[in-house]
Amino acid sequence: MESTTNNVFEVATFGTGCFWCTEAVFDNLDGVEAVDSGYTGGHVENPTYDQICTKTTGHAEVVQITFRPNIITYDELLEVFWRVHDPTTLNRQGNDVGPQYRSAIFYHNEEQKKRAEASLNETDKSNLWADPIVTEITAMTIFYKAEDHHQNYFKRIGDRNPYCTYIIKPKVQKFEKEFKEKLKKEEKQ
Repeated sequence: MESTTNNVFEVATFGTGCFWCTEAVFDNLDGVEAVDSGYTGGHVENPTYDQICTKTTGHAEVVQITFRPNIITYDELLEVFWRVHDPTTLNRQGNDVGPQYRSAIFYHNEEQKKRAEASLNETDKSNLWADPIVTEITAMTIFYKAEDHHQNYFKRIGDRNPYCTYIIKPKVQKFEKEFKEKLKKEEKQ
């Protein structure tokens, strides 16, 4: 991986089900500069959300995270990844069902692939999850940024949408409690 000076950024891409939930979590981590919701892993160029929902494009809903590795490492992002979704359910996260909701790590280079595979093995052995992990680890191809109304969804909409109130908000609160030391300075209490 690249050297870790203050001006160096790296990118990680994760699929954990609904990108609204994942974006809301990763955006709060110290060292994370940007989180974009989008799609990858499919065969249709420039897919739309409506196309993804047909379950025929092969894409996963993902977040692409731009981060400073001198502040937060790829391994630390992976630690959060394993804890903020259920990596044991194939093509499903809670009530969200379909291949677009699969658990996936899309690696950007061989070092990320190696770290992701090691992290998966460590997590599997740790018994964090009772069932076997079904997360795919796949080479990153093309990232398609989701439509503007999907970006920063939880921050923009919040409690005006029941999905945010009952699904995203409790997930973010649990994350903030478990990873309090990794939150952005303005997020810490």
